[in-house]
Amino acid sequence: MSPDSGAPVVDVESSLQLLRTISEVLDIRGVFPRVSEIVRRLLPHDHLQLTFLDKTGAVVMQARSTDGFPHYDRVTSTVSMAERREKGFAICGDLTQERLPIAEPADLQDRMIAAGFRSFLAIFASAREQAMTLSFVSKRANAFSTDDLPVARRIADYIALAVSHEQLAKAERRVAEAHAREEQLRTSEQELRGIVDAIPQLIVVRKPDGTFLYANRSLLEYSGFTVDEVMASDFRTEFVHPDDRTRLHEERREGLSRVVPFEIEQRLRRKDGQYRWFVVRYHPLRDEDGRIVRWYATGTDIDERKRAEERMRNETLALREDIDRASMFEEIVGSSPALQRVLAQAAKVATTDATVLILGETGTGKELLARAIHRRSGRATRAFIRVNCAAIPPSLIASELFGHEKGAFTGALQRRLGRFEAADGGTIFLDEVGDLPPETQIALLRVLQEREIERVGSSHPLTVDVRVLAATNRDLEAAVEGGTFRQDLYYRLNVFPIQMPPMRERADDIPVLVQYLVERYAKRVGKNIRNIQKQTLELFQGYDWPGNVRELQNVIERAVVLCEGETFVVDASWLKAGPPQPSQRTGHQVTTLAQGEKAMIEAALAECHGRVSGPRGAAAKLGIPRQTLESKIKALQIDKLVYQRTLSGRQ
Repeated sequence: MSPDSGAPVVDVESSLQLLRTISEVLDIRGVFPRVSEIVRRLLPHDHLQLTFLDKTGAVVMQARSTDGFPHYDRVTSTVSMAERREKGFAICGDLTQERLPIAEPADLQDRMIAAGFRSFLAIFASAREQAMTLSFVSKRANAFSTDDLPVARRIADYIALAVSHEQLAKAERRVAEAHAREEQLRTSEQELRGIVDAIPQLIVVRKPDGTFLYANRSLLEYSGFTVDEVMASDFRTEFVHPDDRTRLHEERREGLSRVVPFEIEQRLRRKDGQYRWFVVRYHPLRDEDGRIVRWYATGTDIDERKRAEERMRNETLALREDIDRASMFEEIVGSSPALQRVLAQAAKVATTDATVLILGETGTGKELLARAIHRRSGRATRAFIRVNCAAIPPSLIASELFGHEKGAFTGALQRRLGRFEAADGGTIFLDEVGDLPPETQIALLRVLQEREIERVGSSHPLTVDVRVLAATNRDLEAAVEGGTFRQDLYYRLNVFPIQMPPMRERADDIPVLVQYLVERYAKRVGKNIRNIQKQTLELFQGYDWPGNVRELQNVIERAVVLCEGETFVVDASWLKAGPPQPSQRTGHQVTTLAQGEKAMIEAALAECHGRVSGPRGAAAKLGIPRQTLESKIKALQIDKLVYQRTLSGRQ
């Protein structure tokens, strides 16, 4: 009302109608346009708005009579909350002349003016301890005055009362719904108890924190406990095997924290004092909001299965021990005195951690003996890592053995563990150890002395627990004398030397070996070979076998493939050719193995005109890998360019 109209006359009938209307509904926003119509008879306005704010100024709830008023999600005042509460109202007669006490949104007053509004009256109140603002807005200037405050405050009180009724009704509705859910749950639990009592599995119901609520009849009969004893805090101490309690506590606590189904194996005491194995599966029960209200635990007896697994484990272990004792050298076939002496030595050293140096010609089975020693050792369950030192280029052997750090050299894009780290706790077998380059020999010596390695590109030593088995077909003493192998490393490797006998010293083993290999290769190709010619055995026993067991394997495999009947025969011409004769260049007297190797390599390079690789290269002529030949050329300080220049001079 305008200030000129005098004191306002309150329409009591309209006020009562307003009170009844807003008190009978539970959704104030749904009837707010109707409320605005009634209020307009008491206090004319063009827009009525009810706003609830939180402590930060964010809009919690808002009811509007029209959509023409600017929208906002947050509003803060330039006047403190205490001042607003003390004064209780705010009036702006002309929005174009006066500023509202609003800090944000900063453009709200400009948007009100743009929407055609000119005057403003706000009543500050509270409903159930929540700040409430009832705003009257008019498109006429000076539409409100302090004379309108009694009516405006009375209207605000009616609305605050209605909101309080609405909130109270909602709270009562929530309580009633919660009681109904609890009653429904209680009824469901009673029905469920009748069902679970008939199930032979052990079943318990727990609260979300793990506290016992219920145990079925099967659990009570199995344990001999009463319901009260099951509910007692020390129930688990009496029921669970002492050796399982700590583990069970940790696993159950972790499982309950994950709020997903889980299971635990444990031993539970029967009423006669005997413990049996159970697998207990935990399943959560959730309410409609997803909250866990119960945990159901079901215990299934798995004692027979666990005992069967234990018996099988023991039987397997015993069988493995029997096999190891009876056939630790199962792939090393033979019973000749020379071989038996080797196997006796291997059996004695296998149970220790001593370094073993296996010596012998190529093809005598040095790797098989190394594997047998590992299987018989205390490291049998750990890794057995084999490294062919002659097959790795000298520039990469250190990285291969000891690993490297990222960026240690070109191409080292990431850290790589070496063979020694891979064999930690187990055994490493260094085949052709005599071909190691000098710089790698130094690193290997450190491993043997200090049990430490350093990755390429790193300065931090790493401790490794590795047993070293080494093998070579070279004469290491001659190599030490010739300066190609370190003397201190030789002594470190030569702790327990074992000399593998060549085939020419195992003539008595040839019949057994032939029988074994024929059966193996015949089975592989699907043939049935029952007999072996006597002449074939005599032929084999009379041959020197310079390639030893490897050559014997190759001959037998070839013969089995070509065999067309049930009798094993071999073409005698295969065994007449003698070993390759050295060229005339190596015919002069040599004093050491190193000198002999150097002479042979120089002769091969001369014949191949300095070429190392390829089918016509010196490596193919000597029958060794290219990398091995390159390593030997470097170690023996041979200048292969001399032989290439000789060819160029002739051309």
